[in-house]
This record gives sequence, C-alpha cells and structure tokens, in this order.
Amino acid sequence: MQQLWKKIPIYSVVFVGCVFWAVVACALTEDEKNNIELYQKLAPGVVNITSTALEQDFFFNVVPRQGAGSGSIIDVRGYILTNHHVIEDARKLEVTLANGKKYSAKLIGSDPDTDVAVIKIEARREDLALIPMGSSDNLKVGQKVIAIGNPFGLGQTLTTGVISMVGRTLRASSGTLVEDMIQTDASINPGNSGGPLIDSSGKMIGINTAIFSPTGASVGIGFAIPIDVARRVVNELIDKGYYSYPWLGAILLTLSPNLAEALKLPVRAGAMVIEANPRSPAAKAGLKGGTSRAQVGNYIVPVGGDIIVNVDGEAVSDADSVIRRIRKSRPGDRVEMELVHWEGGRSKVTVVLGEQARSGRNR
Repeated sequence: MQQLWKKIPIYSVVFVGCVFWAVVACALTEDEKNNIELYQKLAPGVVNITSTALEQDFFFNVVPRQGAGSGSIIDVRGYILTNHHVIEDARKLEVTLANGKKYSAKLIGSDPDTDVAVIKIEARREDLALIPMGSSDNLKVGQKVIAIGNPFGLGQTLTTGVISMVGRTLRASSGTLVEDMIQTDASINPGNSGGPLIDSSGKMIGINTAIFSPTGASVGIGFAIPIDVARRVVNELIDKGYYSYPWLGAILLTLSPNLAEALKLPVRAGAMVIEANPRSPAAKAGLKGGTSRAQVGNYIVPVGGDIIVNVDGEAVSDADSVIRRIRKSRPGDRVEMELVHWEGGRSKVTVVLGEQARSGRNR
C-alpha cells in the first residue's frame, strides 16, 4: 500500500484536492456564499463589550455586576458604536476584539433617547476592521439581513433573517419613543445588543437593540435602531459627549374629533397648546397655553390655548406629529406654524427652536 502511494504523483493529489473543494464550493447556494463572504469580511469589526457596574446586594453591600453586549468599530481612531443600555451606569468598560485582544474602553458619549452610545479604545490601526455604514432609508419588508454579535457571551456569532417590518415604535430606557425601528426575525439574544444589523451588500443598516420575548430568548421578533438615526447623533456624541435636542417649550394635547365636538371648536384635528413655558421659544413666538379648565366626560381638560393645525406646510393630525417634526429639527431651526386661536381667527407664526437643557455632559 505504501509503495502504491509513492507511485501517485504529487500533482495528482493536489489536483484531486482542488476538484474536491471546487465541488464543495459549487454545492453552496449563492445565499450561503454571500453569508460566508459577509461574515469573513465583517466579523473582525464586531467587538464584545463587557461592562462592570456597582450595585447593592441583599445585605446592602456594594458589589460589582457585569453585563455583556456587542459593538461595531466605525473609525480607525478606535470609536465603537453600541447601545446606551449596554454601557449605562458602567464604572468599567472592556472591549474584546475578534482576534482576542482586550482593551480598556472610555465612554465618549451616549444618548438615552435614541439608545445610541459611542465608546473608544486605544488600539493599533491594523487591529481595527471597520463596519461600513449604509442607509436605513427605503428598506423593504422581506429584505435579507444578518446580525453579528456575542449572544450569551458566545463571540462572533452570525444569524440570518429578513426585515419583518419597518416603522415600528419602541420605548427607549429613558422612556422616550424611538420611531422607525426595524423589526427582524434574525435571531437576536442577550449579548447581541449594540451589534450591527447588516444588509446583503455588507453595509450596517441598524443597531440591534431589543427583542420581544416571553422567555428572554429569541422568538423571532427583534428590533434594531435605524442607522440613519444613529448617524444623526454619532458625530455630536464624539464632539460633545451628548446630542443637542431642539426645544419648543410647550405641552401639547391631541385634539380628537370627539374632543373638538364637545368643546365646539371650528377644527376637528390638531395639537392643543396646554402650556407654554414663559421663557420658551413657543412663548416668544406668541403661542398661548390654556387659561381655564373644562370637564369633558370624566376628564378635566385645560382650554383657552392655541391649536396647532399646520407645521411647515403639513397638516397636524395629533400632538405626536408636532413632536416628531420638532425632534427632526436642530436647535436654531425656524419652524412655521399655523394656529387656530381659541377666541377665534387664525395666524401664522415662526418659532426659532432653542436647545433642550441637559443635566450634564456624559464624559
């Protein structure tokens, strides 16, 4: 047998080996090839984040508590994009790269309202593989996506799926509603948070952030923050440590048709100005809040204020539509509003948005 083996030319063995792997490669579907290519290209840019926070135990002793999440390297300077809730309250952050190297990380900035955060490590450029950002605009239900992350601490895991729905609304840890969320059936589990949701071209279109599950494990309903939302805040997080939100300074209430009929108002939809802060942009532009109260059914409603019926040429259907329009603006932007006055008549005003006050910097 050994003599027979010696008589087989080495190039024949190489040829047979090449044919074998060619057959294996041909046996893969185009979708499988795409998955493999994306994983090999992008997995080095996905990191594992370990956060250490302090908490009190049953005996009121302060003890460390560790959590885990994922992140995407987005800059050769060592900036990593992740979720706010992954690093929230952390006293210590450690990042593990795909090559196994570990680094202490510094919190650069975070925004609880969008659940986006940026941290930074000091690493050699050759150790940093970047995850390219795409766009979350015009995503289609049924579009293929993959998620790479560290579910349950199991590093560099890939799962695949499709976009199940777009335009979902999810409440962030701050209590603020995050709109236009991406829903996917790609398996997302604890530890995936902060990792990238990637399209078939290899671009990050979202940040995996939450699941809906009665068990705590994936049941095929996961959510990702649209990358366009992250783009809006990430540069300010790097530059300032926080994101500057516009400030209108008014409390609004949706004017429903039933409420309008009960109050005998000349319009059937809009946003009632309940209160305008005296020093706010709203008050400076002339918006007036309620001056008295009226009982409608079982509710007491502040009345007498202006009703916003149009913002920048678009009809207002409820208070949320005004809030959404304001949140997409920047401090200093001018917003045109059409008002219906309680005492009668209409007017148009220009509001110059202010900057929402913050309790302090993140860094």
